[in-house]
Amino acid sequence: MKRGKRTFESAEVLRTAAGRQYHIGLGPGDAAPYVLLCGDPARARRCAAKFAKVTVEKANREYLTLTGEWKGIPVSVIATGMGPDNTEIALVELSQIGRPTLLRIGSCGALQPEIPIGSIVVSSGAVRLENTSTYYVPEGFPSVAHLEASLALLQAAQDLKLTAAYGLTATAPGFYGAQAREVPGFPPRWPSLDADLAKIGVLNLEMEASALFTLASLGRMRAGCACAVFANRPANRFIDEDAKHRAEDDVIAVGLRAVEILARMDKARGKAPVWLPEMGLR
Repeated sequence: MKRGKRTFESAEVLRTAAGRQYHIGLGPGDAAPYVLLCGDPARARRCAAKFAKVTVEKANREYLTLTGEWKGIPVSVIATGMGPDNTEIALVELSQIGRPTLLRIGSCGALQPEIPIGSIVVSSGAVRLENTSTYYVPEGFPSVAHLEASLALLQAAQDLKLTAAYGLTATAPGFYGAQAREVPGFPPRWPSLDADLAKIGVLNLEMEASALFTLASLGRMRAGCACAVFANRPANRFIDEDAKHRAEDDVIAVGLRAVEILARMDKARGKAPVWLPEMGLR
């Protein structure tokens, strides 16, 4: 680098020789128009096991992508690893090869006592406790799920007869101190954070949604989030292993059913800018 001259890497530079995105390892055609996002590669494989077929499997670093078909609809599931920074990389690189609909099928801790472990929370928007998104937009920028994505996730949960809450999520940049968890030797800076969020009506805490919503809005993509509840913070209870597997299967089912609903919305909407209830589902 020459002294005094500012240089930077462009998106073009960060493609591989084969034309694939640098981190996620995907090229044009590798991702479907509907993409489910999760942190855990094992959850991605559990999801893809339900596809009628898998046509693409790509793994690079912590990113695992499986693309296939669900009830005649092309769909991908991508494991991103944990955190808003990993989500940023996946979303930005996906946007360079398409503009898919993004549905997070994650896990969370409930902040309200009435939300049961094993249920589903669908996010209307997210409190931006992370700072990844602030490198794109100001702190006051709203992190909001796309209406169509939220409606599809809520309808999916109802169709599957699952208990689902709908409301605000908070996205933390870490799991322990960032979520006010007390660990010996690592006192959190804000030990009442979870209780303070609960007082203002936030339903749950997780680690990706606000970066997903903010960047999807910026990139003109639809995004939604459904999380299985693995813990209830007010009750200080965590899910057991058998219930965890059932809850994972439930949130995967919600995501796949929502893909079906969104595909029907898209068909009914045609060239209209947004789907409205009067258009029905075809």
